[in-house]
Amino acid sequence: MTQKRIFVLNGHPAETSISSALTGAYSDAAKQAGHDVRIANLHDLDFDMDYGMGGYKGSKPLEPDLETVLSNIEWAEHVVISTPMWWGGLPAKLKGLFDRTLLPGRTFDTKGKLPKPMLGGRTGRVFLTSDTPGWYFRLIYRNALIQQLKKQILGFIGIKTKVTPLAGASHIKSEKLERWVKQAQDYGSQAI
Repeated sequence: MTQKRIFVLNGHPAETSISSALTGAYSDAAKQAGHDVRIANLHDLDFDMDYGMGGYKGSKPLEPDLETVLSNIEWAEHVVISTPMWWGGLPAKLKGLFDRTLLPGRTFDTKGKLPKPMLGGRTGRVFLTSDTPGWYFRLIYRNALIQQLKKQILGFIGIKTKVTPLAGASHIKSEKLERWVKQAQDYGSQAI
């Protein structure tokens, strides 16, 4: 297997979480398989989440932590994110990270009629934890957050992403968490 450059982002704003367990298992297995892995934890990052009054021409300068995250995404061949679904969306701090870092000029080009992704050729994996059963998520919510992640956020900048939805997170039993961690390890060892 070819060695890959992998950037892993724990997208949960708390220090301990299921997302932390999943990203830890993924990154450990990827390192053991010989891949080059860089890791960031959302709870460690210091930045202003608010894009504020900045426009595409007058955007806020990136804080050092955001510059590091963006540099890691640009460096990576494969990007892995684990995040919970809260109120049908992403945690505010993770959404703020995307709002602040995924800007034109480095992640997409707005010079044509339609924006063009600038980070093509990369793949991604998102572990999405929630309490919403899969059938309900598909039929009632029409996989809205999955579509947002795959097409409107990561796909928009060129990262071809697969989402692994994991339901029943709030009161998870240890056996289920072990299965999820094992799945993350399996994906990590294969860099998928």
